[in-house]
Amino acid sequence: MGVAFLNAQTKKSTEKKKDTVKTEIVNVISSYTPTIADAFKIKKNPKIELLNSSKKRPMKYSVFSAPVASTFIPKSGVVKGINLGKKERLYNNYAAVGFGNYTTPFVELFLHNENRYQDEYGLFTKYTSSENSVENTFLNSNYSDFKSRLFYGRKERILDWKITFNSERAIYNWYGLPDFITNNNLQNAINEEQRYNLFELVGDLNFKNSYIDIAKAEVSYYSDAYQTKELLLQTKVNFKFPLKAISPKWNDLKVESKIAFLTGEFQQDYQGVSELGYSIFTASIQPNYEFTYQDFSVKIGIKSYLSLDIENSITNLLLYPDLKISTPIVQNHISLYAGATGDLYTNTYKSFSDENPFVSPTLFITQTSESYNYFLGFNGKINQNISFNIKGNYTFEEDKALFIRNNSKFNGTTPTANDTPLKGYEYGNSFGVYYDDITTTSLFGEIEYDFSEIITLGTNFQLDNFETKNSTEAWNLPTSKASLFGKYNKEKWMAETTVFYVGERKDAIYSGSYPSSISGSQSLDAYIDINISGSYHFNDKFSTFLRLKNILNNDYQRFSNFHVQGFQILGGFTYKFNF
Repeated sequence: MGVAFLNAQTKKSTEKKKDTVKTEIVNVISSYTPTIADAFKIKKNPKIELLNSSKKRPMKYSVFSAPVASTFIPKSGVVKGINLGKKERLYNNYAAVGFGNYTTPFVELFLHNENRYQDEYGLFTKYTSSENSVENTFLNSNYSDFKSRLFYGRKERILDWKITFNSERAIYNWYGLPDFITNNNLQNAINEEQRYNLFELVGDLNFKNSYIDIAKAEVSYYSDAYQTKELLLQTKVNFKFPLKAISPKWNDLKVESKIAFLTGEFQQDYQGVSELGYSIFTASIQPNYEFTYQDFSVKIGIKSYLSLDIENSITNLLLYPDLKISTPIVQNHISLYAGATGDLYTNTYKSFSDENPFVSPTLFITQTSESYNYFLGFNGKINQNISFNIKGNYTFEEDKALFIRNNSKFNGTTPTANDTPLKGYEYGNSFGVYYDDITTTSLFGEIEYDFSEIITLGTNFQLDNFETKNSTEAWNLPTSKASLFGKYNKEKWMAETTVFYVGERKDAIYSGSYPSSISGSQSLDAYIDINISGSYHFNDKFSTFLRLKNILNNDYQRFSNFHVQGFQILGGFTYKFNF
């Protein structure tokens, strides 16, 4: 509420004007803002009384004791790493030298390098020999073997390629004279040495993301001290054709193709009448497809060959099955597998001399046809550490090559035939090749036991029964073979042992000097050969090795009249390094 007074002056007039100002009442309204002074203060706290039902009651505890299974859970701690030991440093190169009894030097060298342009190149060479002869041998029985390999390769965007040049030179002696030759005067008349030489060029292609998987081309030239010449040209191309466009579940169709041309010439046959030449052309296509149906794994294919014996004007078109089916009997433990297959093998002078270096340079060379090979077997694991394989085969081979001892041209008095001095292999101390059709029933078994992370044991055996078509015996084929091996590898120590067993073999006996017919067979006793090798690593670079062979010092015959060296020991050192 307010009162306003107004006062104004005007000119005096004779006529008094009427006052128009009126008094008014003005109400002013604003929000109430109390202060602490406006509150009424409580003078006493209220008294709360609880009912008897709301009062706290004392608690009584009791424990019932009874035995229970422990449910203790250990407290999780920090994860602890596995102690892998000291990491071994790897080197690209190494050199090894050694020496043994029988005056046996040993040298091995491997050099390998790669650059930032993905180039790879290197060298491998190995030499070993024995200068002392086998005891109680009339002729020199030493040997030497030298091998070398040069290679260069590169990794490209679409393929990897590699070129390798191999060379070999081996020297052996036809020292296995028959027992009836005891004339010491023949020592200077017999030239028992044979030298083998190999030069080989190999090209490899490995394609990436292509229908062509791998391709390989090879040319090799093999010769000996008797002017034998053998040339082998062969190519191999493997294809992969994806079939997922037809069905997503289909696998790739694989096709292997081979072309080979073999030609060679011996200066004379064993009769010494004419030269022996051979020229064989072979082409093959081998498609195969692998798939699974329920619990069965199946490989099905066919091998087709076109064979041309140019020297004898013979043409053959051959087809072989390539089928294998396997299925588990006890899941993750035992599997059953069976199948049928066959193949065509091109024999070469080199393959014969590798298997038996005492063959004569007078061989007839042809192909061996494995018409069929039916097999049935079981493999798997008894537990995590024991694995096994047992297989039975029934095989028929046409023109299977057998080594048979050549008949001696020495009549016991003069080392000549038709007034021509005998060659070093014509004294009944070399082997020829005899071809026969053979049916073989065999049983093979092997088992391997991983005793621990550092020890592995294993054994295998094979039993064979041979039925020949023309000859009375399967010459120089053992009816039983077995081996036992063990490996030990821990930290700086490594050791390995191998025990070989070879059963009885048969070789021919002649009624007289050449030419004469076979009058019977000679039995070669079974033998056991025990070998042990080991090494100790002083550090990542330097180590030493020791090799023991024929520990039992057995005087057995590997081939008829060819006795082997007795106990042999060779030791040496290995040094690894980088450039």
